[in-house]
Amino acid sequence: MKPPKAYISAGSNLGDRKANLEFALNELEKAGTVLQTSSYFETEPVGYADQPWFLNLAIELETRLEPLELLRLLLDIENSRGRKRSFPNAPRILDLDILLYGDAIFREENLVIPHPRLSERKFVLKPLAQIAPDLKHPLLKQSIRSLLETCTDPAQVRLLTSPVRFRP
Repeated sequence: MKPPKAYISAGSNLGDRKANLEFALNELEKAGTVLQTSSYFETEPVGYADQPWFLNLAIELETRLEPLELLRLLLDIENSRGRKRSFPNAPRILDLDILLYGDAIFREENLVIPHPRLSERKFVLKPLAQIAPDLKHPLLKQSIRSLLETCTDPAQVRLLTSPVRFRP
């Protein structure tokens, strides 16, 4: 049986943003196979505006890790890069979130899949729509493309580069 695909949002707005995201991609190879990534997008901060803009991308990862195991790995990757959690929406060296995990609906104290704010954030939807536009949100039953088209988030999201990696 083929391992499930997890979709991860990665962002950084402190230090060498691109190097931070490349570090995360390399570390994610411990969890499985990075199948593809979106382009880099430069995005306006959400929730706390007095901080640098983010560099964001979406990652498609084939993994045998269960959702909570994957979450633990993502937190370890963030911490190994020096992430500090000072206050909500604070600037961060690295931020990794599980957006989707196959078609799973998962609710635990520390993890909710699909990500509860996925459909409300352009900085997540634009990169994800680039690599998986027809992927269906398991609760909303809409494609990522459709969610992006109807998203009312006013934050700016600018395309910077072509996709970072792709493995057929």
